[in-house]
Amino acid sequence: MTSWWIALQFLTRLPVTLAGMPTPEQIGRSLLFYPLVGLLIGLLLLAAQQLLGDSAVLLQAALLLTLWVGISGGLHLDGLADSADAWAGGFGDKERTLAIMKDPRSGPIAVVALVLVLLLKFVALATLLEAGSASSALLLVPLLGRSALLALFLTTPYVRPGGLGQAMAEHLPRTLGWRVLIASALLCVFCGGLSGLLAVVVACALFCFVRRLMCQRIGGTTGDTAGALLETLECVVLLGLAISA
Repeated sequence: MTSWWIALQFLTRLPVTLAGMPTPEQIGRSLLFYPLVGLLIGLLLLAAQQLLGDSAVLLQAALLLTLWVGISGGLHLDGLADSADAWAGGFGDKERTLAIMKDPRSGPIAVVALVLVLLLKFVALATLLEAGSASSALLLVPLLGRSALLALFLTTPYVRPGGLGQAMAEHLPRTLGWRVLIASALLCVFCGGLSGLLAVVVACALFCFVRRLMCQRIGGTTGDTAGALLETLECVVLLGLAISA
């Protein structure tokens, strides 16, 4: 179960303490539990929605989004900000793009990207709450977002040597990883019906598009681009569900 606790500690700010330093193999296997962490986040959001009851829709959307960001500690938003700066300032050059992503400072492009993604998520949540169809979205979108990280490490080279990401990429059990990924997609369809199927289709299309951009620019992925993928995918899937609601 150590790999489960590693995934939970890395992807959330829930109070998790590891007994000792994990091995590279345990770190690699932790990716298998990413969809399960996403499902847990979805269940927490569902519980929060039930507690909010008949509160005003805009208030519910704002509080749910705040909780959503808070559970992850803004980890993936940080990756989105760094990637946005790097893509804008890298001018198509791989080394310059990677160097900008390592810079802890955020430029105006990063701020614009964060504002737009959070604004679109908020509006999509409000639309789904107004339509009475937010429950399935709150459950499925975090699951798909974390499943996308597993898919990314299964299909895409990790371009920064050393560190946590390389251990994940090298020690991920690939056959089992594909099984977990397929099971996650089937679970989405089972729980969400047509909405779940739509969410999976939109997520797959967005994943392929963003992965292609990564490979063209830097030849693979980094932790920052993985975070950017998750945030972008969650936003686009939420918008797709809101438009179809």
